[in-house]
Amino acid sequence: MAESSTSKLSSTDKEECPDEETNVVTMVDVLKEEEELEDDAKAVLGASDDKNCTYSRGYVNRQALYACMTCVPVSEDSLKRGGVCLACSYYCHEGHELVELYTKRNFRCDCGNSRFGNNKCNLEPNKDAVNDKNKYNQNFRGLYCTCSRPYPDPDDDTDDEMIQCVVCEDWYHGRHLGSKVPALHEYGEMVCASCMERLPFLWQYKVTPVIKESEDSALVDVDVTTDEVKKDPEEHGAVFFPEGWRKLLCRCESCKKLYGSHEVLFLMDEQDTVQAYEEQGKASGENGQPSSQYEQGLRALSSLDRIKQVEAIEEYNNMRIQLKEYLQKFAENKKVVREEDIREFFSGMEARKRQRMDVQLPYYCH
Repeated sequence: MAESSTSKLSSTDKEECPDEETNVVTMVDVLKEEEELEDDAKAVLGASDDKNCTYSRGYVNRQALYACMTCVPVSEDSLKRGGVCLACSYYCHEGHELVELYTKRNFRCDCGNSRFGNNKCNLEPNKDAVNDKNKYNQNFRGLYCTCSRPYPDPDDDTDDEMIQCVVCEDWYHGRHLGSKVPALHEYGEMVCASCMERLPFLWQYKVTPVIKESEDSALVDVDVTTDEVKKDPEEHGAVFFPEGWRKLLCRCESCKKLYGSHEVLFLMDEQDTVQAYEEQGKASGENGQPSSQYEQGLRALSSLDRIKQVEAIEEYNNMRIQLKEYLQKFAENKKVVREEDIREFFSGMEARKRQRMDVQLPYYCH
């Protein structure tokens, strides 16, 4: 929920038109932004199956999930909220209001079970009534953070990134974490204040622990055997752990028992991390896939002569300005933008374009 270099067709364009810098976007800018969006999509969806429901796979270690607000309206019992996999979001909830949950661990697709009333799954119609091992938090109601607000929040225009807690998997505004947020490259994972209070033994790993020699080099032994860990009275708020910190967790039987009692054995699994999932997704998204839209777009753009390039850029910028003005009306009237509204906009643009072409004077080369 929260993170580019851009190329220009001409390095002199910006210098010649400084007043238009924020209003004009080149086609290469557009293609570059598209590439970044593709990378994000590969990271989150690359490892997911978009054609088959994941229900038969049981409780998947980590997968992209969605909550359907159409099937279970906000006014209904929040305990009925469920999560659906990527394929079900396409084949069972097309056109519905879906809340993107990013990824959750150890979750089995709920689509079509008792949480969805009489709405059956089109891909896996024979499902158990409930998935007892699934865990649900306020995200399944479209709410996040200690402020329990939606994201994006229509009543809050504060520019603030959202960061996911690796334990409870809720998302938090940086300003509500109770501690200073370091630069993105300076940490690997975050544990929120609430989870730190529930798991006080994790304070031992806020700083580099004292590592003892062990006969088994695969084990790391530290003085953490109970959850009665003493910490500085001033320590509070969320903790940002460095990348690879999970390797330092004690693996002795006593600590494993401790992790189990708090249901956080997953912390010993480095493949549980979102980073590991994203890397897998990027690899899956690239294997056997055609070139990106960025590469295809650059090839198409380079095949045009200079006049056609300028015309393409002009058309795009006209569309961008008109679309912004069109959507602004919805924002002012607090109306939801529907798919048919967008289709209507582009149909109108196409009609206006045809009108311009019909009255266009012939072009003569002198």
